[in-house]
Amino acid sequence: MSRPNHQKYSEQELIAQLIAQDKLALEYLYDHFSQALYGIILRIVGSENIAQEVLQDVILKVWNNIGSYDSKKGRLFTWLLNLARNQAIDKLRSKEIQRQIKTDRLGNTVYILDQAKSEYPIKEDSIGIKELLERLVPEQRIVVELVYFQGYTQSEISKEFDIPLGTVKTRLRYALIALRKILN
Repeated sequence: MSRPNHQKYSEQELIAQLIAQDKLALEYLYDHFSQALYGIILRIVGSENIAQEVLQDVILKVWNNIGSYDSKKGRLFTWLLNLARNQAIDKLRSKEIQRQIKTDRLGNTVYILDQAKSEYPIKEDSIGIKELLERLVPEQRIVVELVYFQGYTQSEISKEFDIPLGTVKTRLRYALIALRKILN
């Protein structure tokens, strides 16, 4: 889509040509709107690679769904921005990205811990975390272990273990209060 397209379209002509599946109109759309859409997407997803992927998804969605555009509800550019924004948010919420974020965080944490271990060798058991956690009631200990050591979110614990979200939050809160009391 990078070859120059010297054709100029009014908004209505562009929409009509896109509905007619005119590839030159799609190139024109890409050339004239992709930078603005990419900027919005990048601000939401925070990764250039993911933003490029989402932009391609948006352009494909426009190509396949231009018939759903309603000029009475707003301008084409507004519709494109909404598509881009929604697609970026959907991408962030996707399991693929959530796994990638967790993996990246874990990778960073492992790197930091490796650096710290090489500078200050400490055995995990020597700081007494296991003993501290064993002083909690089992329901609280399990939630703390899942959140802090296995990377679960409170929502994930709620869904996976079929526990109401409020109960998970309460158990975690009480566990942290109990740990503070133990440490003081």
